[in-house]
Amino acid sequence: MALKVSRRQFVQSGTMAAAGAISALASSRAMGANERIRLGFIGVANRGGQLLERTTPFEDAEVVALCDVYRPTIEEWAEKVPNPVTLYSDYRQMIENEELDAVVIGTPDHWHALQTIDACEAGLDVYVEKPLSITIHEGRRMIEATRRTNRIVQVGIQRRSCETLAEVRAYVDAGHIGPVAVGRCSRVSNMWPNGVGNPPDSDPPPGLDWDMWLGPRPYRPYNRAIAPYNFRWHKDFSSQLANWGVHYFDAFRMALDEDMPTSICAMGGQYLLDDFRTIPDTLEAVYEFPSNRMVSFSQYETSSNPILRTGMLELRGTIGTLYYQGARFEVVPEFGGQFHDRERRMEPFEHRGEVGDPTALHIRNFLDCIKSRNEPNCTIEDGHKSTAIALLGNISLEVGERLDWDPVEERITNHPHANELLHYEYREPWKLA
Repeated sequence: MALKVSRRQFVQSGTMAAAGAISALASSRAMGANERIRLGFIGVANRGGQLLERTTPFEDAEVVALCDVYRPTIEEWAEKVPNPVTLYSDYRQMIENEELDAVVIGTPDHWHALQTIDACEAGLDVYVEKPLSITIHEGRRMIEATRRTNRIVQVGIQRRSCETLAEVRAYVDAGHIGPVAVGRCSRVSNMWPNGVGNPPDSDPPPGLDWDMWLGPRPYRPYNRAIAPYNFRWHKDFSSQLANWGVHYFDAFRMALDEDMPTSICAMGGQYLLDDFRTIPDTLEAVYEFPSNRMVSFSQYETSSNPILRTGMLELRGTIGTLYYQGARFEVVPEFGGQFHDRERRMEPFEHRGEVGDPTALHIRNFLDCIKSRNEPNCTIEDGHKSTAIALLGNISLEVGERLDWDPVEERITNHPHANELLHYEYREPWKLA
């Protein structure tokens, strides 16, 4: 069993030096290939439950603890785990469990930072779902905590554990589609006319700790159009730009070896849906990179016909346009345009690979990295950058202006007020470590 430092041991050690020495020893020790990794899951509704389902088949993984603020959900999942588990309603109590080696975080977005940092400080490795954080400031603090504690942190952008994106990158690097100036991605869904609905505020359902669900966010009455899943349409807790855009932005960054944009502009609003949401039903976000590339994200929730010819990501080159989706990518030839001969510039091309289950592959990589202490496929730095792109779009939308971004200082340089939206004041007693 891997040596860890729990919160209790940290306090009892008496000095930072003693605790730091123990933590360094734990971080440097690689587990044996056959050792079982004992896991706790924080948040098991929806995505957390999907992660749990993908983890239990691995023979070297043992789920020993579950945590959720909704008692019926946690009891339901406890019956599906093939061994006895300890149940918690407060993650702070769970991470003090000295049996644990790592935690898997599948809670709403506004909880990711606190739970990741606290778990790292308790000596635990972490798998945390995307988006990494709900503010850019939180993401940077999560990186600092990961480095300070020498923990393995895998961000749940699972396509990084598939071979196809690496094959896309090699294909583009070889010049097969020519220079690329434009990337496009989108999320479409026809939610007209009712959207997420307009239910009245009410008492929370029995077994739900609503105050704990809200956590660091300001208190507000319970509404079933927020929880359990509809929080993704409320800017205090998430956004569709972060929910879906992070996957697409990360694929764009990986396929083209991109870093961060330096200019961002988002426009949109609640144009057709009169529902309980606080995010747009229609949105366009455009990002400009120093490499002379531009990527756009479209969110349409009142029409669902596809925007792209096929796939989830479009890369427009001068010789061909590439469409990526899961285990395959397709390239459509370009033709000469104005003042050029109309010859086809390449032959059509299609690649079909074997992708398997990306989530299971990503969890497998996490378990392997716990043992080897190697960096996971989606490091916290990459998760932070791809998340920050989405969050910058939300900030541009909020202030109604195009923003200039300094990716080194992580500051907006042309709009002082917009920098105030890089974080928010937590509700007591919650604080970032």
